[in-house]
Amino acid sequence: MRLFIVRHGETSWNAEGRFQGQQDTELNERGMRQSEAAARYLAGHKFDAVASSPLKRALSLAEMIASACGVGAVEIAPGLTEINHGDWEGMLSSEASARWPRIMDMWRSEPHTVVMPGEGGESLRSVQLRAVPAITALASKYSGDVCVAAHDAVIKVLFCHFLNAPLSSFWSFQIANCGLSIVKLAQGKRPEMSLMGDAHFLDGSGKNFDLPEQKGL
Repeated sequence: MRLFIVRHGETSWNAEGRFQGQQDTELNERGMRQSEAAARYLAGHKFDAVASSPLKRALSLAEMIASACGVGAVEIAPGLTEINHGDWEGMLSSEASARWPRIMDMWRSEPHTVVMPGEGGESLRSVQLRAVPAITALASKYSGDVCVAAHDAVIKVLFCHFLNAPLSSFWSFQIANCGLSIVKLAQGKRPEMSLMGDAHFLDGSGKNFDLPEQKGL
């Protein structure tokens, strides 16, 4: 199967630089435009299914894509919910730094070592341990293309898994709102990424998902 992963559109908290985590924020006006552009870009593509985190900012995008592609109801995948930032949720980075300077320094330099402070706070490893099985379940259920709407931290820990990279590589990936990534998954074979975080379609550019197979370097 090929997995099309799209990060949700912008929210007001994205624009303000606040930690969102599992707070159920909604898309702002710009985020709606981004999501509509992503849905137009993918329109008509044959997906076996469209799946999403249950959070509204991702689910709204998934529903637009499903409608544009003639897919039925969106499948909810709780394992794709964004990381729980614990006590940081709703805070600006500067506010969290003032209260938890040591943990914030570790988050910036050694993110794989951090457990978010406060009740429910997660680590990158705990997110990966629920996100990977969610994708594996989709891969075992469908053989064709599947589209998934998810979140920044979830996508990055999935990239680490697909590329066999350590979670310390977390900050090596930068995914824009509504950035699109494509990875081919086949049982017994290593994942093959053909696209990572592409967002050129937000400017109305064309599309080509039938990428040629690479026979060698």
